Amino acid sequence: MVTSIRNLCLLLGVVSLTSACTAMRAPSDSDPLEGLNRTVDGFNQVVDKAVVKPLAQGYDKVTPPEIKTVIGNFFSNLDDVSVAFNNLLQGKPKAAGSDITRFALNTTIGIVGIADVATELGFQKHDEDFGQTLGVWGVGSGPYLVLPLLGPSTLRDAPGRFVDAPLDPLYHYDDVRVRNSLFVVHAVNTRARLLPATDLVERVALDQYAFVRDAYLRRRASLIRDGAPDPAERVYEDFDDEPSSSVAPQAFPPFRAALVQPEPVDQQADAVIPADLQQSERARSGLGLLN
Repeated sequence: MVTSIRNLCLLLGVVSLTSACTAMRAPSDSDPLEGLNRTVDGFNQVVDKAVVKPLAQGYDKVTPPEIKTVIGNFFSNLDDVSVAFNNLLQGKPKAAGSDITRFALNTTIGIVGIADVATELGFQKHDEDFGQTLGVWGVGSGPYLVLPLLGPSTLRDAPGRFVDAPLDPLYHYDDVRVRNSLFVVHAVNTRARLLPATDLVERVALDQYAFVRDAYLRRRASLIRDGAPDPAERVYEDFDDEPSSSVAPQAFPPFRAALVQPEPVDQQADAVIPADLQQSERARSGLGLLN
């Protein structure tokens, strides 16, 4: 019994020391505003736990999966307009044409988007926004930002919301009450879909703020490259081309594999943080509360 208590005290001490070190560390290069960001993040989490998450849990419990799929399809269809516009700006007319075709098919045959017939016909769903467009044009991301209620962003991505918002057909719907109600439904439906992922983050992440920040920045960089490998992570490929007169060719593989493996946190981030959580304009209303 005494040993168990001693071990528990030691564990609590290690956790406290780790938390203190985290709080005292210098801000990273990508997050010079970490102190302010953590304050906003704390506010967002309070609102999420008090309002948004309970609504999402109740909605998830009473809404049939088929209805949630229909709602998701409807808003995904509206999103294709903005996606097509940004693909054009990024110099990808073929992808933009596919997006426009998706919107036409799902709006007509799919009955205002409630059925995703375009995907069934082979037209791939893309994920583009004006923040990514600026990145493709060579604009740096700038400091990481946590926006009140909206969540993860950057100095580059945040203004992009003002470009993408008017491209949403729902933005121009005249009935304000209906329009705002649909925005709320979209936010709650998306939050409900992310419940398993965010619950997992809460269980496995020692520092949820840093976990979501790193996952967001990594995901955004990947989207700008359209999923292409990061050149900075290919620095060890030259091992294969170097002559080896005194060392057997197979001497390096285990060491080389360890060098090029991504960090465990990044692997977890890509696995459990869906794209919607990485601050796309489609998930803007309330999803920032999840970080």
